[in-house]
Amino acid sequence: MEYRSSKSKERQSFNYGPKGRYRPKERKNVQINVGLMGPHDGTDLKPLRGKTLPLFTDPEVAAPDLLKQAVKKMRTFNKDMHEGPYVLLYPDCSEVVHVPGSERPFKLAEYKKEIGKTYSRITFFICLEKHFKGEYDTSDSDSEIVITTRSTAEFNRADTLIFEPQNQSTPKLKLEDERDAPGQSSTIQPGQILISDAEDLDPPETNPEKTSCYSKYTDLYSPNVEQEDEEPVAVNVKNFQHTAMEETDITLPDIVANLSLPIDHKKVSRFNISRANVWDGAVRGFKRTTYSETCDMLVKFTDDTGVLEEGIDTGGPRREFLTLLMKHLKDRPIFDGPEGHRFLVYNANAVREDEYYLAGKMIAVSVVHGGPGPHFLSEDLVHYLAGQPSFKATNNLITDEEIGKALQEIENAASLDALQECMMRHSTMLQTAGCLRHVATVEEKKEIVSDYLQWYIIDRNSSVIDRFRDGLSTLEFLTALQQHPTLLAPVLYHSERRLTAFELKESQTMGYWADYLLDCEEGQAAVSVEDVLMFATGLSSLPPSGLEPLPQIEFLDAIFFFTGW
Repeated sequence: MEYRSSKSKERQSFNYGPKGRYRPKERKNVQINVGLMGPHDGTDLKPLRGKTLPLFTDPEVAAPDLLKQAVKKMRTFNKDMHEGPYVLLYPDCSEVVHVPGSERPFKLAEYKKEIGKTYSRITFFICLEKHFKGEYDTSDSDSEIVITTRSTAEFNRADTLIFEPQNQSTPKLKLEDERDAPGQSSTIQPGQILISDAEDLDPPETNPEKTSCYSKYTDLYSPNVEQEDEEPVAVNVKNFQHTAMEETDITLPDIVANLSLPIDHKKVSRFNISRANVWDGAVRGFKRTTYSETCDMLVKFTDDTGVLEEGIDTGGPRREFLTLLMKHLKDRPIFDGPEGHRFLVYNANAVREDEYYLAGKMIAVSVVHGGPGPHFLSEDLVHYLAGQPSFKATNNLITDEEIGKALQEIENAASLDALQECMMRHSTMLQTAGCLRHVATVEEKKEIVSDYLQWYIIDRNSSVIDRFRDGLSTLEFLTALQQHPTLLAPVLYHSERRLTAFELKESQTMGYWADYLLDCEEGQAAVSVEDVLMFATGLSSLPPSGLEPLPQIEFLDAIFFFTGW
């Protein structure tokens, strides 16, 4: 038993390399969060709202290296940052030097162990060294200006006692007003501007020019990666709220609209598509040297004889092409798993053709250009891509019968002896995944199965997942997914929710049309609601970007026409 225990520890520390040689087990980067701190009210330090970003780093990183990585990450997304130097701070505004409560030098893994939180819930902050030392330079910034009307100022003075220190360095401002009685004056606070009630009017609204740079969007919406079953990170600042903006402040169409800002609608990338071979036409179009994801897509369908179909692409052909492309994509050999829960697997030919990058790019382009999402990826894969640590895969995702049967036997082990015997019988399989170890209780069987599924779905395919992730970064889609996983993740994975007639028809459509849609939904008509939407728009489901313009019904005498696209 001692020998078995020592070998178990050895197997956990090493993986088998080529020709049976041992090689050290590679450490994987983990995701934490970094933010900015600055002075508040001239004295206290406070995290700056909307300045928190995810950071992938080594769990054994030390404080100096973590500070360098955090500063580099912040400067990438915030071009207005000062030169520094900066210091790395805990949420309670103390400098990161030792592991809290000890004299041990800081290591991220040790801090995570002490604090008892997952890596994604750990947040550090960087702050200018002069601000950390209490040196606040206010010469280059103006004090806060408060503009108030005379009536408001008088009301506030009537209900407020103004504190007047003995040694006051800034005298009160006295403003003589021509409407006051002679000898009277109005007392206002420093930094306060008094205007007349007539001047207290809202300025005319302006429409600032829309920016095509997604970085402006990331300045407004910071990442919000968290788990629901954990408490928020505690910060020792009064009335401090989470630095990330709540996702309820933005909708899915808003996100897609911001992602589509870089698209130049005056330029087009052309696609000639045959419905009999959508995939080949799509690959040719995406790999064409003149193709650019920042150009509009002009799609022309050809019939079986190669003749282009008549019609102008005002959005319908493009959306139909993207819908057909997502349906063909799920059947590619780069995916494995049951229907609606597909995950990436290694395929040598696909690696040579760089199909993983192309697949990710196709998905990003489809969503941003007004098409549908794939709706067939595994939730665990999507959560991994979004930087969320949750993993809830089951044996049902395993398509290999022998592996699925072995995992089921481990999961059904009723005693410790039965579990140990089952693990020894399948030791080769478990050892390949790094899951072969000594067990002390029968309850450890769930952890063993979960670890194997994590390796089977994610770890063994990490190289192709990374390439797929690169493709998803097109048009900043991956960044938006990591910042708003609650809204964008359902676009990628399978959903049981079906299209209903209410989602398609306008609120004031006439009775017969509404009844016909209901008949389609209930299966009483020759076509389905999806068929109606496909005929009118080229989509079988509503795209994340919404429909623009909205559907309309026009009546001419006794005949009505369904128009609007």
